[in-house]
Amino acid sequence: MTKWPHILPLNPPNITPRPRKFLGNLFLVFILLAGLHLYFLDPTLPTLFRPVAKLPLHAEQSLARCASLKLSSGPPANFHNRKESDRFVPGTKATLLHNARIWTGENNGTEVLHGDVFIDKGIIQGVGNVNLSAFGLDVERMLARGELKVVDVNGAWVTPGIVDPHSHLGDASSPALDGASGDDNSLKGTIQPWLRSLDGLNTHDDSYRLSIAGGVTTALVLPGSANAIGGQAFTIKLRKTAERSPTSMLLEPPRDVINSHNEGGDHIPWRQMKHACGKKGRVYGDTRMDTFWAFRQAYDKARQIKEKQDAYCSAALAGQWAGLGEFPSDLQWEALVDVLRGRVRVQTHCYEAVDLDDLIRLSNEFKFPIAAVHHAHEAYLVPDVLKRAYDVFPFLLRYKREAYRGSEFAARILSENDLNVVVKSDHPVLNSRYLLYEAQQVHYYGLPANLALAAATTLPAQVLGLGHRIGYIKEDLVVWDSHPLALGATPTQVFIDGIPQLDAPHVISKPTTFQGPPKVPNFDHEAKEAVAFEGLPPLLPERASPDTILFTGVSSVILPGRGELAEVFSRQGDEPGVALVQNGDVICYGAAAACPLNELADGEQVRVVDLQGGAISPGLLTYGSPLGLQEIEAEVSTGDGWVFDPLTGRVPKLVGDNTVVRAVDALQFAGRDALLAYRAGVTKAIVAPVHRGFFGGLGTSFSTGAARKLDLGAVIQEVTALHISVGHFSSRPSISTQIAVLRGLLLNLPDDSINGVSKPFRDAARGLIPVVVEAYSADVIATLILLKKEVEEKIGATIQMTIAGATEAHLLVKEIAEANIGIIFRPSRPFPAVWEQRRVLPGPPLSNETEIALFLSHNITVGIGIEEAWSARNTRFDVGWAALEAGGRISKIQALALASTNLEKLLGGNAEGGDLFSFESKVVGVVLPRRRSVDLF
Repeated sequence: MTKWPHILPLNPPNITPRPRKFLGNLFLVFILLAGLHLYFLDPTLPTLFRPVAKLPLHAEQSLARCASLKLSSGPPANFHNRKESDRFVPGTKATLLHNARIWTGENNGTEVLHGDVFIDKGIIQGVGNVNLSAFGLDVERMLARGELKVVDVNGAWVTPGIVDPHSHLGDASSPALDGASGDDNSLKGTIQPWLRSLDGLNTHDDSYRLSIAGGVTTALVLPGSANAIGGQAFTIKLRKTAERSPTSMLLEPPRDVINSHNEGGDHIPWRQMKHACGKKGRVYGDTRMDTFWAFRQAYDKARQIKEKQDAYCSAALAGQWAGLGEFPSDLQWEALVDVLRGRVRVQTHCYEAVDLDDLIRLSNEFKFPIAAVHHAHEAYLVPDVLKRAYDVFPFLLRYKREAYRGSEFAARILSENDLNVVVKSDHPVLNSRYLLYEAQQVHYYGLPANLALAAATTLPAQVLGLGHRIGYIKEDLVVWDSHPLALGATPTQVFIDGIPQLDAPHVISKPTTFQGPPKVPNFDHEAKEAVAFEGLPPLLPERASPDTILFTGVSSVILPGRGELAEVFSRQGDEPGVALVQNGDVICYGAAAACPLNELADGEQVRVVDLQGGAISPGLLTYGSPLGLQEIEAEVSTGDGWVFDPLTGRVPKLVGDNTVVRAVDALQFAGRDALLAYRAGVTKAIVAPVHRGFFGGLGTSFSTGAARKLDLGAVIQEVTALHISVGHFSSRPSISTQIAVLRGLLLNLPDDSINGVSKPFRDAARGLIPVVVEAYSADVIATLILLKKEVEEKIGATIQMTIAGATEAHLLVKEIAEANIGIIFRPSRPFPAVWEQRRVLPGPPLSNETEIALFLSHNITVGIGIEEAWSARNTRFDVGWAALEAGGRISKIQALALASTNLEKLLGGNAEGGDLFSFESKVVGVVLPRRRSVDLF
């Protein structure tokens, strides 16, 4: 028998081996070890009976990360039990606002309470019938110590702070400077979820105080739209902090801003991320196909990481550490993984139906929620597409109207399809100080008042996942000088975290009619047509038939005469008047007896139009945008193009240095912006050649309602004024060079750097036509004043000079008056977009004076202009706003002249022989003497 080999001890006893018994013992040992192995690894066995395995060093941290993956996003369960805000500043006085009308945001925006609001420790502690003693407060003692401020707001409206869910405040800061402004976009790739807007937030942006002055208390600062995934966004409160840092402005930041892995606590704050689809991604040459493949690649990468993490945690929680390694993570992609876990509010920039459909399919493929679709101009045409989303929080944001099929009725149409609508600024694209104006406009065009106000408060707060603390009367609030949906509504005080933000605010008394929501016109027909014609309803007017129209129910008639406006009829008592128009001429007006129909020719037909208390006012004029020269701003093929400028580039010899371009040669008619303006009472436009250098050219005047250039009255005046620009812009030579050239052109100096001087400059020097100079800086304007004086002394004639832009002109108001220079404020409400515009006169509540009222008080001819063609239709609201801000210092006639006779004089136009101060009127027709007709809408 073969002996079983074994090892013997050094001094072995005399042992005889037993091989068979040894084999049996070895088998028993094997069975025992196998059983113990299964016992230790069986996760179903009670922990109490399982021996503790040796854990890797990273086990505790890995298990914590696994546990954090199961936490839901949102506030902690005990949030509403808090007695003090995490943003409370010690030493802040408690405030009691007494006798307020309080729009709370509750009950779908329908709840209005009359009473008090008590703010303490950064939280609104009581609303309605507030008894401070119930809070255990000694009111007398607090008042004596200055710890409580009681303010009687005399029935003023109080709302939550305005919430801007789409802003680039701080990242695209103002004034725009090369070294501090362009931190909102990265140009390093299509997909970049790892970037954070917080890292570019400039705390010195001039816009903070201006936006607060408009009632904005909270803003989501998004990366720009150059990338398909531009990065992570952050919500900020706009007030200054003692720390003065971007981090101290954050509202409920993700924990990874504070620690690395969102660990700890019983909840996860919401994260925000920017996506963009459509044409924006083409910064990198991507088509839509490229962009969405990039999206799918990115989300597939995130899905793989998520699946690895889930598998890891499943094993780790089961105690299966053998060979498991560390928690799988990738810093670049962790935010996108969180999107798939439903812990990120995805804010998506999309316009057209194709983009919206692509986006929804993407969300369904990878099963992630979408918080909001921003811009969404065609969303009203495809509401059912959005309802197919994997999990869309149903909020759609709108502002930009340059999208060709965009409609002013989109908000009401979406609402009627059970999709909520939110307004936003895209600041500085639109100055967020006037974000509430967007809510006012969607109300004007048909969105119910409760939803319109919610669109700027409660709904954006929900979009951000922050409705538990903002958007309602909970933390921040605004006291208004009128109903928030009334034109020109302005804060009298703004509270952020219980701290009043306006020092000695300037308050304007508003008419009693502005203390309630405006009664807006009926646009049912127009809204139906917007959908029926897929955003392009017919806009050309139809000539009224017959040629004689009797307007009844007339409250006021204002007509031009010799370049001035005059109110020739005003209703006395309850009896409205009439006006008779024949072949485009107003032939009589006044009481009913003033226009006897029996004096008309036998058999002449008369059409009767009831204005229902409306007014007959002069048609308005628009200036400052490329209206009539460019149909779609971003599409070169739809416009005239840029004027050649000898100062900034080589001019082809065929053009010639002496050629002065005429805008009339490039006029386009029947454009949508022009026709929409016409339907809003803007019957004329003066436009200069589109230029971005010193040389502009000769302006022209045309009818916004004309269908063709050769139609009667389409071109009103071929040449109006000579237009140039003087300023600091990227491609221009120095200011001193521009002034030297202008001096030479006006004086016809023989050593002029340009060969000869064309006739328009000689005519301008002799005062035969106005010279309109686009200039914003007070220093440049001062130089122009001196140049005007110099040329006039040498030529012996008076120059008709108009400064357009004129943001800083208020610093030289006396000198401008003495120099007899006219001013066109463009835009009509100032904003420090660039360095030359930084010294603004902001108007109430930041200053008692406004630019327009100040210049009119010095007998300076003043007009107002616009920057973008789509806003021409809002000219009458700009006029009304200017009058309201002046607090009674501007009459109705003066206000109308800002966009009619005054503007025409300043631009060299030939002046021709609905109340504009509210949202309650609608243009029903245009009387056209030059075309001998009346257009009715």
